[in-house]
Amino acid sequence: MSASAPTAPQQAGSPSALPPEWADDERMAFLFSAFKLNREVNCTDWDGKMNFWAPLIVSCCRRRGAVSVTLQELSESFRRNGTVPLGLPTVVQDMIRRGKLQKESEFAALVDPGWLSWGVGLLLVKPLKWTLTTVLGSNRVPPEEPYVVTELVKEKASELLRVYRSSPAAERTLLPFQELRGMAAHICPDETTLCLALLQLQREKQVTVAVHEGEKIVKFTQAGQTRVSPVGEVDLGIYQLQRSERLLEERVEALAQEAERCREEARTLLGQGKKTQALRCLRARKRVEKRADSLHAQLETVQGILERIANSHTDRLVVQAYQAGVSALKLSLKDVTVERAENLVDQIQELCDAQDEVNQTLAGLDISTGGDTDELEAELRSILEDATPDSPPPLPEVPTKPLPSNLAASPGLKPSSSTLKSTPALEAAQ
Repeated sequence: MSASAPTAPQQAGSPSALPPEWADDERMAFLFSAFKLNREVNCTDWDGKMNFWAPLIVSCCRRRGAVSVTLQELSESFRRNGTVPLGLPTVVQDMIRRGKLQKESEFAALVDPGWLSWGVGLLLVKPLKWTLTTVLGSNRVPPEEPYVVTELVKEKASELLRVYRSSPAAERTLLPFQELRGMAAHICPDETTLCLALLQLQREKQVTVAVHEGEKIVKFTQAGQTRVSPVGEVDLGIYQLQRSERLLEERVEALAQEAERCREEARTLLGQGKKTQALRCLRARKRVEKRADSLHAQLETVQGILERIANSHTDRLVVQAYQAGVSALKLSLKDVTVERAENLVDQIQELCDAQDEVNQTLAGLDISTGGDTDELEAELRSILEDATPDSPPPLPEVPTKPLPSNLAASPGLKPSSSTLKSTPALEAAQ
């Protein structure tokens, strides 16, 4: 290994992002050498170089935030100690063959043949020399021909769609191109990258781009849609109303600020004793407020129309839901009629009546024998005898001897139970 520090690529990123082999002079001398004319000569060397440079090209473009690159840019990015990789044209050709790269002009033309009407800064350079060599069958890669990295343009397109849907602008059907450019500035650093991302979304049926009155407008898929619909007259009408709404809001805000400025100026002039000038400022304030009120009324009219349009969309969805429900109900009741229902009810009733008759017939069947009946009756009598309650216990005998005289003459002495039993009433009861 050489003691001198190798020169890092100018645009490939920080040295820490480079592969470890970049510091190995012997290894990099092999990787910077040209490819053999035929892969079959040495498949290992060919594949080793290809597996090194192809991922490095993709990672280099990803760190730059770009989705397209030219051979000249790659040569300058990977310049090391004043030397450029000799095999880069072969790598680019192989990546084109495997679909990793695609000419920017072909990518744009395949998606939207009318891309020229966009009027954007796509680097669609086709030198005459390149055209002639292509016709003659040369495999030479033009150094200034831009190529789209398909993996990266898909990533940018997905990120752009996510940013749009998470922004307040997602509530609008159409979006001005310049407004979208400002919204996606942190994703697409230049106009070319934004256009290529839009072309990829257009290929995925998520976006359509149109030009209306010289202004480029973009339409994204809305909630519940799997693919974007073409820009129609309704979309353009709504776009005009929304643009008028924004202009009126800006104008009303500017007039409100102007009215406040006139009021403050009148106060200052009045404090300086310039009453005439102060009155003039107040009159100007009244005129400004009158214009602001007029514009505010127009703004409310435009907002009312937009609200009605939004409600009409909701009503249309409700009507479509009703229509789908009616169609489903008709389909489910296709073979159901009142006569058929009555016939089924009659059949069910007849079957129920027949079942009741069968049950009654089966319940009246007596297959018991006489001997069994006698035994059962004897068992019932024994149960009844066991269940008869016992007779009450006998009462004690009534005493016949008279009470002692001393007990009968004692005042306040209550008669005992034996005395009560010997009373004539009890004797009569006996």
